[in-house]
Amino acid sequence: MTIGEVSKKYNLTTDTLRYYERIGLLDPIKKVNGKRVYQESDLNQLDFIICMKNAGLMLEDITNFIKLSKQGDKTARERLQILLHQQEKLKNELVEKQKTLDYLNYKIDLYQKKIK
Repeated sequence: MTIGEVSKKYNLTTDTLRYYERIGLLDPIKKVNGKRVYQESDLNQLDFIICMKNAGLMLEDITNFIKLSKQGDKTARERLQILLHQQEKLKNELVEKQKTLDYLNYKIDLYQKKIK
């Protein structure tokens, strides 16, 4: 896939994709005739990056995770701890969001009753 196709698929700017490559989030992208050609492995890496961003990890943390993964199994425990920590943070955020949604629904119900 070209950088333009990847940009559209992931709703990321081409500048963002180049930035990810520059800071080491993505391995250097293969070039054909001077143009980036993304392989399946690059897309898998992007899927991971986007998932981790959506989970709340900062780019610096994702970069660190990727560097650790390149060191092999000896860093598996450390990587697991990063994921478990983020999982716990997400669970807490979900609880807070649910409380907020419950309160919002309560207020909506009150106003709907007033209007009737």
